[in-house]
Amino acid sequence: MPGPLITKRRMLQILSRSSGSDRTSRICDRFLSAMILLNLLAVSLESIDALSAAYGDLFFAFEMISVSIFGVEYLLRIWSMAANDASRHSTATGRRLEYIFSFTGLIDLIAILPSLLPLILGEVDLRWLRVLRLVRLLKISHYSTALEDLIAAVRSESSAFGAALYLFFIALFASSSLMYVVEHHAQPDNFSSIPTTMWWSLITLTTVGYGDVSPVTPVGKLVGAITAVMGVCVVALLTGIVASAFSNQISRRKEMFQAEIVAALSDGVITEDEMQKIEEMQKRLGMSDEHATAVIELLRDRHVPK
Repeated sequence: MPGPLITKRRMLQILSRSSGSDRTSRICDRFLSAMILLNLLAVSLESIDALSAAYGDLFFAFEMISVSIFGVEYLLRIWSMAANDASRHSTATGRRLEYIFSFTGLIDLIAILPSLLPLILGEVDLRWLRVLRLVRLLKISHYSTALEDLIAAVRSESSAFGAALYLFFIALFASSSLMYVVEHHAQPDNFSSIPTTMWWSLITLTTVGYGDVSPVTPVGKLVGAITAVMGVCVVALLTGIVASAFSNQISRRKEMFQAEIVAALSDGVITEDEMQKIEEMQKRLGMSDEHATAVIELLRDRHVPK
């Protein structure tokens, strides 16, 4: 009896983030990424009434094609997840449920919901459907580690990040309270309460400065100047913490990758199983083949006796 045209493991490799060596996976990544970006462009253009009226049928046809592609991708991901050895579950059902309820699984489901909701609920506000379709941008997380890197960076510096946020909220409440006290009588509409004044404080602390509300009294201007300076300091502190965390994370990844290679070279030879582990780590870290090969050759020269 002939075997299946494609195995679950192979399908999982194709749909997973390509490291560059798998041509089919690389083409799949680029195709789906292009579809996601084209969907964002279509949703944006469709919100223009003139274009929507003139090309409504074309937008609808493209949406149906997109939903069909994303729907097939979603079903194939569920099917192939049974071969995901990286899962903490040992059963196919457990691995599939893990994906379905994961962040990326929920995003993949939301990507096809905008076209399914009208069939389930009937009339739905088109504006909300467009917003849901914009969530498809998060599907890029399948092919980019940007979101994972941000979350991991913030988590690694959670104590420092939390301390900076604590200082930010102190500045927010302090400036809101002071500005309410000194500006309430001069501008009762704009500074009617502390919660209302928090809008001005938030915009000033984040250095946005819309200019829709501003102090008019001398003391209020002084409080505004101090708030602006505090905002620059706190925002710089938060930015520095995240930047430092990203830099440390990249360094840790390189050290982990090098440690894996050194361990594999301990006997002087990288076996097929060891090379597979190295390639899996390379894919997880988003390293190119050229970079990985250069690191392997460098460490081979250092650790393998001539």
